[in-house]
This record gives sequence, structure tokens and C-alpha cells, in this order.
Amino acid sequence: MSQEIRNLEPKVLWNKFADLNEVPRPSKKEERVIEFMKNFGNNLGLETFEDEIRNVIIRKPATPGMENRKTIVLQGHLDMVHQKNNDTDFDFLTQGIQMYVDGDWVRAKGTTLGADNGLGVAAIMAILESKDIPHPAIDALFTIDEETGMTGALNLKGGILKGEILLNLDTEEDDEIDIGCAGGIDVTANRTYNEEETPEGSVGYTITVKGLNGGHSGMDIHKGLGNANKIMNRLLFDGFENFGLQVAEISGGSLRNAIPRESVAKVIVAGMYDEAFVFDMQEIINDIKAEYKTMEPNLTVEIVKSDLPSKVMDLGVQEGLLRSIYAAHNGVYRMSPDMADLVETSNNIARVVVANGEISIQNLTRSSVESSKMDLANSLRSAYELFGCEVTFGGSYPGWTPNVNSEILDVLVPIYEKQNNGEKPSVVACHAGLECGILGTNYPGMDMISFGPTIHGAHSPDERASIKSSQKFWKFLLEILANIPEKK
Repeated sequence: MSQEIRNLEPKVLWNKFADLNEVPRPSKKEERVIEFMKNFGNNLGLETFEDEIRNVIIRKPATPGMENRKTIVLQGHLDMVHQKNNDTDFDFLTQGIQMYVDGDWVRAKGTTLGADNGLGVAAIMAILESKDIPHPAIDALFTIDEETGMTGALNLKGGILKGEILLNLDTEEDDEIDIGCAGGIDVTANRTYNEEETPEGSVGYTITVKGLNGGHSGMDIHKGLGNANKIMNRLLFDGFENFGLQVAEISGGSLRNAIPRESVAKVIVAGMYDEAFVFDMQEIINDIKAEYKTMEPNLTVEIVKSDLPSKVMDLGVQEGLLRSIYAAHNGVYRMSPDMADLVETSNNIARVVVANGEISIQNLTRSSVESSKMDLANSLRSAYELFGCEVTFGGSYPGWTPNVNSEILDVLVPIYEKQNNGEKPSVVACHAGLECGILGTNYPGMDMISFGPTIHGAHSPDERASIKSSQKFWKFLLEILANIPEKK
């Protein structure tokens, strides 16, 4: 681990982050980080335990003079999104994140950084370890599998936490205080298809879409970024309509919560159309690049001759597939009528896989309004069922309804203004899946708020954390701890 990270200020925060990033912790494979966190708590002599789903809870008593303050829950999630560039040789199951400093930013070498939510977790660790930071009694809650299912939050039972106030440290703009968030649901379409022998006289091609920014499928969905699956489908649809293109394989995107950056398809066309096909494709590629030149300047589409596949998709199923993905909504579905500039409902067509007679299309639909979430989910289901898919809904979790009368909000706002020369924070709801809404179902009386340091490019290899913002966040957090209201 680079020593330059450990020398950053505040050192207590960055050293804990460096320690954490040495531990592999992809979603659904958090065994090592769970043991790491339990050892951390036990070595401090603090009450440390797992719940039934393997969330880790560490309790720390109030510092002298703070015993009459309300108990707080400091909360972050242990897992991280595992994304890397195609040309990066890295194993998330065995390697620690390789970090470096780039001006005001901390980045990782070709992978996600894990600042989401590693910086929040590191801040909690630093407070638990401290001997001179004033704070009330703390329940530190480290949840698992936030990124791919909210599993830890969904399965946390009532009665385990003693806190009256929850500080979620998973917001990614340091001038924002979040008081609400979107819920989500996984929409998955599957079906089988018959494979046919590749016709004689065919020519094989590999089409690759790459170089897109990608990003968080909630926080970045409004930016007009390219979706590799939609761009690939556009190319395949045109090739099919004009030249009888047939698909052998498609592999696009990766995780539901990441806007897909890359897609690869193996296809064939009749030899008689060889030159015309390439010429036509290049014209479409030029059009797409022109459309995305502002937001996606590094977009690359390659069409190269390749080995002829032995089998291709049944044409009838293929036509249904291409038309359904064309019809399926991707991006912002509805803006909030109640909060300015807030995305209410959206969908990310995250993963498209076609191979060996099987089709899988994976979506993540988000909304702060439950009825709107299900409206879009049913719209997607209809598009996919029309060509014979079996569509399932899974992983549904609720949104977090904003509470503008929050007592802890009244604490945070004046502290922020005092520390930032009178500048007011943005009190917002976000279009990401914060765990607060879920946790509130079993702890309905808990007063909740979310804030954090500035992190850009989350869920992509371009993820980076601002050093200056982390200093601002740390100072803000310490002042909040010193001003938690008294027990009633």
C-alpha cells in the first residue's frame, strides 16, 4: 500500500481506509472483511458481535461528560463494487486495492477505489479507536451486501440497535445532507432459444463497444451517459434489418448498479454483404459518436473480422430480443414533481448475455415513489414478455421518505453553515439506494440523516475521492458528534 495515502490528512481517517483497502471485500464475498472488522472491535476491547445475516455491530460507551446525550448509530456498508478496466490484471478476491494520489484525488490503478463506502467505514473505525474525540454512546453498524441486494439492511432485526439517531456516512457530495432516497427492484428477463448451424458463405465479425464512462446507475443516471447495451443493440438492430445479421453471442455490462461501459457481440453476415455491412456500420458509428461527443469523448466501437461461429441464434427469437431491448426504457423515466432536479424513477439495462441457447437481461429500476417504481417495472416486464421471456422481480427495497422536521437535521445545518462561512448545505433526497429507508422499517422511530465526502465516478474504475473534501467531512463529523442532543 502506498505510504503517500497514509501520510494524507487527517491521518487517522486515511490510515483506516488504507487498512480496509488491503482486505478483499466484493459484495456477497465479505467473509474476510467481516473477520477483519470483528478483530478490530475485539482488539479495542469493545463489545463486538455479528447478527444473524453477518452484519457487524461494535458498541462504544460515551466519553466522559457525554453520557446524557442520545445514543447514535454510525452506519456504513462493508462491501464494495468490483469493476476494473479490461486491460487491468487484478483479482478482487485476493488482492488489496492499489491506490495513488492524483492532485486532490485518491484513485485506484485500473479498478474501483472502494471509497464507496470505505471512507465512511474508515471514519467510523477512527472514532471507535480514538481516545480524545468527544462523542455519545455509539452503536457502529457495518452492513453487508449493500451494493448488490441491500441484504444486510433488509435482514437487520429490530431491537438490536440501541441508538435514537442514525448517521449514515454514504453520501458522495460534501455539500449535501440527504434526508431521503430511492427504493429499487431488480427486473430480470430470461428465456432459451434454439441455435442454428451457421449458414455457408457467412463472414464472422466481433463488434466491441468500449470507452464509455459508466458510473453509478442511480446518482449518474440523469447525466445522459452512454449505455453500452443500448448502443450495441442499436448496431445489431440495424445490421439485422439491412443485412440479415445473425447473433452468435452477446456479453454486455456487468453489475446492476453500474451503467454498462462495455459490450461485445459475435455476429455473422452473408459474404455478399461483407463490404456494404462494414460501410453501413461505420456510418452509424459516426452518428452515435457525434451524438455522444460531449458526454462520451472516449467512446470506441470496433468491428473486426473474426473466426466464424459454428452456431447462431434462431432468427425469430433474435428479432424479438433486439426489438424488446430497443423498446425497454433506459435512463430517467420521471423527474420528481416535488423536489427540484431530483430523478424520481429510472431504469438501468445493466447486463445482457446471449450464449449457448440462453438469454439473460438484467435491469435495476429505482424510484422514490413505490407506485412509480412498479409502473416502470411492469413496463419493462411487458417489453420482455412480448418476445417470450420469463420475467422475475427480486431484491425489492423501499425508499426513504424525507423528514424535513428531523431533529438531527436541525443540528447539522447550523454546524455546516458555521464551518463553511455561512454557506448553506443542500438538503436533498438522492436517487441512490441508501440503506436508511430499509433500516427505518424495523426502527421506525429512529431519526436518520446521511452525509459524506465527495466521491466521483463511484461504481466505475474512474472512482476517486477528494482529499480536501475528506478533511471537510472529518471536521464536520467531529463537530456533529460533539453536539448530539441530550436524552429526553
